[in-house]
This record gives sequence, structure tokens and C-alpha cells, in this order.
Amino acid sequence: MKFKFWGVRGSIPTPGPDTVKYGGNTTCIEIRTDDNDLIILDAGTGIHALAQTLVREKPITAHIFITHTHWDHIQGLPFFTPLFIKDNQVKIYGGLDLVTHESIHRALSVQLQYSFFPIREAQLNAHIEYLTIKPGEVTRIGNAKITPIVLNHPVLNFGYRIDCDGQSLFFTGDYEPLVNICNPDDEEYAVLQSAIDAKHNEVTQAMNNVDALIIDSSYTSEEYASKRGWGHGTYDSAIKLAADAHAKKLFLTHHEPERRDAELDAIYEDLLKKYPHLGFELLLAQEGAEISL
Repeated sequence: MKFKFWGVRGSIPTPGPDTVKYGGNTTCIEIRTDDNDLIILDAGTGIHALAQTLVREKPITAHIFITHTHWDHIQGLPFFTPLFIKDNQVKIYGGLDLVTHESIHRALSVQLQYSFFPIREAQLNAHIEYLTIKPGEVTRIGNAKITPIVLNHPVLNFGYRIDCDGQSLFFTGDYEPLVNICNPDDEEYAVLQSAIDAKHNEVTQAMNNVDALIIDSSYTSEEYASKRGWGHGTYDSAIKLAADAHAKKLFLTHHEPERRDAELDAIYEDLLKKYPHLGFELLLAQEGAEISL
């Protein structure tokens, strides 16, 4: 199994000379099994560049797993070229939103409405399927097993574990680890902490011993103090989670839109100094990087 980053930026695309090294496209990860099955995690703007490489492979079957439906994770879908080509099959997987009661179909259909896009859904030539998946239920694609788990974010958000060919990968989507909002002397503190600990154990078990762990790590700990509840984690929380899960490689992703290449380089160097004895390889996710597991 191998994977490639096509977008690692969070919130909004950031093209320009200051984001060339790490990339300015929003989230998209291509996974290829040893049998060449195509699995795609999220459909941010990075999926457009991926699509250009798929044209020569037609007809294709693409399996797109959406972590959640915030714009930066779906806004590339209407520009996914295989949707317009006859004989292609595109399967889009996601959860049923418990607030809106909308399925993953909405992620594409809303963007193709008259007011927002010049091409209507009826004009797409590929065979498109929308599949609603549930936490803990395994989806099988060839030899690959894809297992979703609900992770904390201000909308339904799935983390995905992919097991295939003797290797494993976990991607969190956008994820803010739960924190106890009570003071230690509050009556509710112990009950809430017990629930938080149980969820942490569930998450680390889902990630346990993965070869590659890709975590939303948008903020420094100092930045997080003013952004608690926004739905994103920190570099430190990602490193702790990787250690608890016994991951082999940790990729920090969802880089903040104002974060320039030089700033990311400096943060990375500081992390290596702060954590000199990690039991796993620490890397920043970089657009265009391809990793074989």
C-alpha cells in the first residue's frame, strides 16, 4: 500500500510563493493498494490535480471517503474530472448527519446547484454512487478494509483506518481531542473526565500500531488557548496521540492558511528539539509527497 498527499492545507487554499514547499491545496490523500485499487480520502482542492493524473487510466473506479462536509474537504468534488467521463465509476462514502439528516449526497449536489456551478448533476457522465457508512462498520474494497470512527469536530467527522496488504494507515480528518471544561473540584469533573478517558482509549485503539498516522495539527499550544472549540488539534496533542497509539510514522497536516513554508520549517525544527527521543518518525505532510508502506 502507498499513499500520496495532494492537499495538506486547512480552511482555504493558499497558492503563492510562500506555500510552494508544503503546498496550498486543501485536504486530499490518494491511497493505492498493491492491486491498484484507488481510495481517496477527502476531496479538497487537491483532488483536482489528482484527477489530471487519472485521465490516462480510464475507465477508472474511484472510492472517495469524505471525513466531513466542511468546504475545505469537499470543494474539489465538482472539479474531479472523472465525474464527467463515461464508463468511469465514482463511489462517494460518508456519514448521515444527525443534525441535518442529510446523507453524503449533499456534498456534491449542493455545489452543483444552479447558483453555484455552471454544470448540473444530470450532466455528469460517470456512474456515481453515494454510500452511507456507519461508525465501526467495515467497508471492503478489494483487499482493503476501511473502518470509520467518529472524532470530535463541530460537524459529524469520521476518522478512517485503512488496513491492506499487511500495512495500515489512519487519517483523522479535522480533530480536536476532548478536554475537560470543569475545574478539578467541580462535582462534574470526575464523570466528564471518565468519559474523555474512555473516548481517548477508543481513539488510540482505532489507531493502534498503524504504519502511518495522519493527524490534524493546526495550532501551536499557545495558539490553541484562544481557539479552543474550533475543532482542531495541536502539534503537541498529535505527538501525544501518536505515542499512545504506538504509531510508526506521524504526519502533521491541516496546515493553517497563514502558515508560510519558513514558519512550518521553524515549527518542525522546534518539535524535533522538544521531542528528541520519539519512538516514531515525525514528519510534516507535504503536497506531492508519496509514501510506500
